[in-house]
Amino acid sequence: MTDSQRALVVGVDYGTLSGRAVVVRVHDGAELGTGVHEYPHAVMDRQLTTGPAWEAGTPVSLAPEWALQVPQDYVDVLKVAVPAAIAQAQADHGIDVADIIGIGTDFTACTMVPTTTDGTPLNELDGLGDRPHAYVKLWRHHAAQGQADRINELAHARGESWISRYGGLISSEWEFAKGLQVLEEDREVYDRIDHWVEAADWIVWQLSGDYVRNACTAGYKGIYQDGEYPSAEFLSALNPDFGSFVADKVEHTIGQLGAPAGRLTAEAAGWTGLPEGIAVAVGNVDAHVTAPAANAVEPGQMTAIMGTSTCHVMNGEELHEVPGMCGVVEGGIVDGLWGYEAGQSGVGDIFGWFVKSSVPPAYVEAAAAAGRSVHEHLTELARPQQIGEHGLVALDWHSGNRSVLVDHELSGIVVGQTLATAPEDTYRALLEATAFGTRTIVEAFQTSGVPVTELVVAGGLLKNTLLMQIYADVTRLPLSTIASDQGPALGSAIHAAVAAGAYPDVRAAAQVMGKRTVAAYLPIEENAVRYDALFAEYTTLHDYFGRGANEVMHRLKDIRREARSPQAPQASETVEATA
Repeated sequence: MTDSQRALVVGVDYGTLSGRAVVVRVHDGAELGTGVHEYPHAVMDRQLTTGPAWEAGTPVSLAPEWALQVPQDYVDVLKVAVPAAIAQAQADHGIDVADIIGIGTDFTACTMVPTTTDGTPLNELDGLGDRPHAYVKLWRHHAAQGQADRINELAHARGESWISRYGGLISSEWEFAKGLQVLEEDREVYDRIDHWVEAADWIVWQLSGDYVRNACTAGYKGIYQDGEYPSAEFLSALNPDFGSFVADKVEHTIGQLGAPAGRLTAEAAGWTGLPEGIAVAVGNVDAHVTAPAANAVEPGQMTAIMGTSTCHVMNGEELHEVPGMCGVVEGGIVDGLWGYEAGQSGVGDIFGWFVKSSVPPAYVEAAAAAGRSVHEHLTELARPQQIGEHGLVALDWHSGNRSVLVDHELSGIVVGQTLATAPEDTYRALLEATAFGTRTIVEAFQTSGVPVTELVVAGGLLKNTLLMQIYADVTRLPLSTIASDQGPALGSAIHAAVAAGAYPDVRAAAQVMGKRTVAAYLPIEENAVRYDALFAEYTTLHDYFGRGANEVMHRLKDIRREARSPQAPQASETVEATA
């Protein structure tokens, strides 16, 4: 075997709840070993589960729509998952660690880490362990919606050219809204921030010792277009003290996708068991690296990475404005094409919520008796149903709407329930709702001049064959599936191979290392016609609740926030007052 045939790379995928590592052979993309590490602190959305107050038994409570994480959990992935992947590759394939030439990483975006000049997260500083704003703001932190609304209003009022690159709306999930929230809610923490860092770049910083901003998140989440961020004048109009946000905390060297950010440090080599000095690829986003992993980087191929949420990415030859898209960036996925992004804030999370909150014990017992998960049990009960038999239609907004409405104040709904409605009926309606959400996104692209000819699915949900057929029928597109259980990690490994010089660019590497099953599911015309009728009802509800005809979902969120505020009277206080 030649040196080039022995060459290996490592890809690390940082998800919402865990990090996964994979060892990949460069010359054919074969996956030789994997490792997983679940974050000990998971997602902190109700209280801080770390810090002095937590240790004292008086944890700090979080307001609704918060979602925080602990950065040390990310480093522990390097210490646990990477060595585990190497160990499996050695045991199963007899690899030599010396043949590993590069490492690449990806993250859920937009996940923000406030740090000092040397990259130390603020939550690790004395006196800041109980300050929520000192922690990582996970992508699904939606508590900055008010700030996002003001950014959007001002951008349109001023006619800012960049707003159209984001479908006309900036999300509460993104860098500037979250940064403005810190300024306006905890000025001391804000002033301590030297770098407002995407987690995708922070972990590369830990690996290489070099802080390099990646072009992907800078463009999609950091409002970096045509070489510029929003102006200081614009930011000052939002808040006079926000004018220097870019210059003081955001602006930094931009690294191109597939390029080396630096070399693995001795310390990081000790964590991972990898050779010191190997190439460390510029950071990236889980969805965007998955397109090369599926060899789906040509115009017309929309890749849907379906997990807790869904991110839709695709390339186009021309620049077009698509309503509600998360962004369009030149070279945002591969060089030479315009990379488009859209998404759904909740998909697998919705199915998980339903199973945890709405399934009777008898169903759980029946699933266990059949030797399958509750998800599998509900799927098999729903599979024989005729389309529309359940009499339901749902909106997939349980975690808000990312595309095409970009409104995280929206919430889920199921219409048509009766006393005869069974859990499998609602479960199937929720599966269908997420497919309707994807069709809404596809049609927005189609009507805006960005043709979609193939839907390529990656992520854990592709294992649900009923769900995949529903998506093919609803979208009327041939549905291809990635030939890997570790799509983002494989995609990061592809970028590592390019960074190490094994391939000239990502497109060339994708053709060899990326794989998919073409047209694994085809739309069935009879099913598609029936789903057209249900989709029409979905669209009616979508526009009624999402485009201003009825603001009840926003009002309910306001009522919820008021009820959970520290100033709200407790139930016992209300009873005493009434008595």
